Amino acid sequence: MHLVPAERAHQPSIDDHRVCEAIEALGDPEHLATWADRFSLLSDPHRLAMLLCISQAGPISVTDLALATGMNATAVSQALRLLRAAGVVTGTRDGRVIRYQLADETLLPLITMATPTRAGAAARGGKR
Repeated sequence: MHLVPAERAHQPSIDDHRVCEAIEALGDPEHLATWADRFSLLSDPHRLAMLLCISQAGPISVTDLALATGMNATAVSQALRLLRAAGVVTGTRDGRVIRYQLADETLLPLITMATPTRAGAAARGGKR
């Protein structure tokens, strides 16, 4: 069991090969933590709604996001601050308006899977 850390080498296993495959699948703990953080960003329905809107209609302003999601502009701004800090979205100034777009393209497949029209098509066994 070459991949088992020394501090766990004394623990019993049933299939050494599967243990090593499972450890290999985990990869770098920092990479795992990064993805856990990304998933936590998606776990909030308001943030997910905003990301769906941004991915479909971006670049989009706070005012338009508030109208589209049914949230107030202050809540949208606070959520965008968190998403910007995480590197998920970026804002581009257009005069007095800042328009937001998706910055972390690795999230796009997950966001796409959460799109209602895609989910409905998948449930019916069809394509979008």
